Amino acid sequence: MKRTARRLADGREIIYFDDEPGRERAAEDTRELPPQAPASEMRLDPLTDEWVAIAAHRQSRTYKPPAEMCPLCPTSPGRPTEIPEPDYDIVVFENQFPSFAEGIPGESSTVDGMPMVPAAPARGRCEVVCFTSDHDSSFAALGPERVRGVVDVWADRTTALSAIPGVEQVFCFENRGEEIGVTLHHPHGQIYGYPFVTPKTQTMLRVAEAYRAEHGRHVMGDVLAAERASGSRVLVDSEHWTAFVPAAARWPVEVQIVPHRQVPDIAALTDDERDDFAPTYLDVLGRLDRLYDKPLPYIAAWHQAPVRTGRDLSWLHLELFSVLRSADKLKYLAGSESGMAVWINDATPEQIAERLR
Repeated sequence: MKRTARRLADGREIIYFDDEPGRERAAEDTRELPPQAPASEMRLDPLTDEWVAIAAHRQSRTYKPPAEMCPLCPTSPGRPTEIPEPDYDIVVFENQFPSFAEGIPGESSTVDGMPMVPAAPARGRCEVVCFTSDHDSSFAALGPERVRGVVDVWADRTTALSAIPGVEQVFCFENRGEEIGVTLHHPHGQIYGYPFVTPKTQTMLRVAEAYRAEHGRHVMGDVLAAERASGSRVLVDSEHWTAFVPAAARWPVEVQIVPHRQVPDIAALTDDERDDFAPTYLDVLGRLDRLYDKPLPYIAAWHQAPVRTGRDLSWLHLELFSVLRSADKLKYLAGSESGMAVWINDATPEQIAERLR
């Protein structure tokens, strides 16, 4: 894909990824925007040893605009948007309301002089990825070639954000549906460059290390082999990827898509693996949308290795899950899940797999 980097009116970077090499991207952002001044902070919870980001400026972010005011659509006469061009294939730009950003001023300190609660500027990077210029489309409606292009964009941005000083982990994800909390309906995802290794990744690395010490193998490799041998929860088994409902699924709809080869991140995938991912993923997304005969709200979360630690213990995989437990009922994270992180699923993983098949 052709890659062209430009700047928006407030100095944020925007990058066009074009299917055809001849496209010129010279349109200027004509909006009058104040310079970016993010002021996110992060504080360490002394009881869990987990960082919490505090980004009060995000309260003013765009919230459920009508389609004709969508900021992710291309610019049209008299209506400038976040994308100055009149059309695009795939585009990435820095989030206008980032949870983490480069250049946040300040130094590390403590909260109110409490030495057990460190605080620091939440330096990192947050990007928006628009998969298509078509406002009314969805990821599931993309063709295999466009999905393959998105994989290359994820790989490009994983490499770029990993090179930013202070970024410790890169997270590519898509939120879809109001039930998930989406406030912009245009098909898009996000990429976070965290200044720390996330709690979930730390847990998986700790488990993988203990399992390898005991068995001499990677736990995901053994899970993958067992799921493929059993087949009771497998949805798609392609040349390079297997999609299955995990045996201890937490969500009423949950799927993992795992490469057959251990790789740390998206950038490490071969061309063949990237080619094979596109139809595999579209197959899974089609099953999700057919489950209740309507677009399923979901979160699609890429689990990648940290930038500087645990890369030999990581196994790239994509996790998809939905809060919809029936066509008209939501799974609420109530007392047990939210208070104690003890999940209770209303369906067995085998039932979930059978419904998706």
